[in-house]
Amino acid sequence: MVAKIGVFPAAGGLGGSTVNHLSKQVPASQLVLIARKPEKLANFERDGATVRQADYDQPSSLETAFDGVDVLMLISYASFELEHRVKSHRLAIDAALKSGVKYIFYSSLGFGSGLSDKSVAHVMGAHLETEKYLSSLKDKVSYTSIREGLYSESFPIYTSYFDPQNPVNEITIPHSGDGPGVTWVKRDELGEATANLIVSYVNNPTNFKYHNETVLLSGPREISLAETVDIIGRVLGKPLREISVAEYAKLPQIGNNNTYQGVELSKEWATAWQAIKNGETAVVSPALGEILGREPESYEQTIKELLA
Repeated sequence: MVAKIGVFPAAGGLGGSTVNHLSKQVPASQLVLIARKPEKLANFERDGATVRQADYDQPSSLETAFDGVDVLMLISYASFELEHRVKSHRLAIDAALKSGVKYIFYSSLGFGSGLSDKSVAHVMGAHLETEKYLSSLKDKVSYTSIREGLYSESFPIYTSYFDPQNPVNEITIPHSGDGPGVTWVKRDELGEATANLIVSYVNNPTNFKYHNETVLLSGPREISLAETVDIIGRVLGKPLREISVAEYAKLPQIGNNNTYQGVELSKEWATAWQAIKNGETAVVSPALGEILGREPESYEQTIKELLA
């Protein structure tokens, strides 16, 4: 019997990329695509994919969302708030088990110094809790936690929401830019590698390398934040200035982008900088290149294309 592959949510950045690459490797009829706005998946539905509506914020919609799915790609709730995010993930995992899902791929994040179960980054907390929950269910469902590296395209998050279309005179962050950096990775290559992992498991589950394990997908080299900004600056010419966490939390663009359900979480987000200083995002793993079958795209190339 052909395994049905589910993706939820399937219409976002990483989910959409994963679906695009899955559609190149398996028939559309093998895909069950679940999204808050299923109309975004109309093209895949026309090709034969099953498309369903479900939303993390509507728990009842998850009850039958995964029916008939054998292998589920569960993409994390798009927030860095901790408790609600953990609860949402658990509800989705429990619904998947109830529907008979046999294997779950989970999109974690590339903090945690590689494969550590500890992190000072608030944004990593829900991922660690979800990984622990999946591990506790090994007698009921198998899993792979994919620690997706920090997207090259997400540099505005780590440069005080710097907007290349409306550039400020300087980039202020609570970090000197020196010391351990980030192994930036192109998001679409993460989507491609994630799809490759899923197909690899479906085609040969007995010999799948990452059964009940965590895998880190990082970029090909560590890049300090100073060099990160320098690479951007070659196009835009903007300097970097270090400020305190308290000053950072008060920046208007930080509060505007880090508010969840009326609660301002700027200081929680600032813990990411301490994690970077601690080297949590500096680990280079060969896994991405091995899974892609080629050298991953450089940060320089991705930024050059992004800002061209």
